Amino acid sequence: MNTTSRFVPPTRIGFVGLGIMGVPLVQRFLEKGLSVTVWNLEPERFALVQDAGAVWVDSPAAVCTASEVVFVCVLGDDALASVCLGEHGFVQAKGASLLVDFSTSSPAATLRVAAQLQEATGLVWLDAPMSGGPQAAREGKLTLLVGGDPKVYEQAKSLLSLVSSNLTRMGGLGSGQKTKILNQLLVGVNYVLMAELLTTAKAAGIDPHQLPECLKGGMADSTILQRIFPQMASGDFNPPKSYARQLNKDLKSVKVFVENLKLELPVVATAIQQYRNYTEAGNEMEDGASVSRLYEE
Repeated sequence: MNTTSRFVPPTRIGFVGLGIMGVPLVQRFLEKGLSVTVWNLEPERFALVQDAGAVWVDSPAAVCTASEVVFVCVLGDDALASVCLGEHGFVQAKGASLLVDFSTSSPAATLRVAAQLQEATGLVWLDAPMSGGPQAAREGKLTLLVGGDPKVYEQAKSLLSLVSSNLTRMGGLGSGQKTKILNQLLVGVNYVLMAELLTTAKAAGIDPHQLPECLKGGMADSTILQRIFPQMASGDFNPPKSYARQLNKDLKSVKVFVENLKLELPVVATAIQQYRNYTEAGNEMEDGASVSRLYEE
C-alpha cells in the first residue's frame, strides 16, 4: 500500500475465501464499484459471486498478482498459513502491498505468518476479525476489530468502512485477534445462556417468544437476546446463519487463550464443553444457535 501523503484508495482488490461471510463481503465490495478477483478452495462457490462481477483465478498467488489489496476470510490457522505461505500462496507472487485478514485466527499464527510473509514479499498485514454475521457484511454494518500499524490502519479505513460501521484499531498486529477471542468468549457463553434461558422459561410455563420484547431496554437486554433467542425459541435454524463448527473452533481458541493466561473461568469452561459436546455429536454444519437442542434431549 502506498504510504505517501498522495495515497489513492485502491480500486483492485483480491479476496480469498468464499464462505458464509466471504460471499456477502465480495458482493458488498462489488456493489461499491471495486474490481474483485477471487479464489476459493471449493471452486463451485464462485457461482455465488460470478453474476455480480467477480473474476476467478486459479490460486491465491494469482489473486495477489491481480490486486492492490488482498483480503483473506478462511477457517483456521492451517488454512491461513496455506493461503499465505503455501506452494500456490501469496508468498509466490508480487502485486498487492496490503493484506487484510478477516479470518478468526490465533494471535500466535497471525504474528508468525505475517512476519514470514512480510520478510519474503514486503506485504503489510492488518488483522481485522469480524463480528456481525452475513447480513451485516452485506449491508456494510460489520464490527471490525483491527490490529496493525496505525499509519496503515488510517490509510485502510476508507476501504474497510465499505463493509464496517464500527471500526476500531485495538493495538499492534495480533490485537484484533486477541479482541476477537474476547468477543467469542462473550458470544459462546451467551449462546449457551440463551439455550438455558429457553429451557428454564419452558419449564416455568413462560412463553419464550414474549421474552425479547418483555426484556427489551432493560439490563438483561442484548443483541443476542433480540436476534438469536427468537431463533432458538422457534427452532428456525435453516439455512444456517453460522456454523456450529466455527463457534466450536473459536471456543477452542478461547480455551487456549485463557489457559495461557493461567485463568480458571468455570462459566466459560461450561460453554466450551457444551459446544464440544454438540459438534462431536455430528452437528458441525448446523447453525451455531441450534446448540439449544442439547437441552431438548
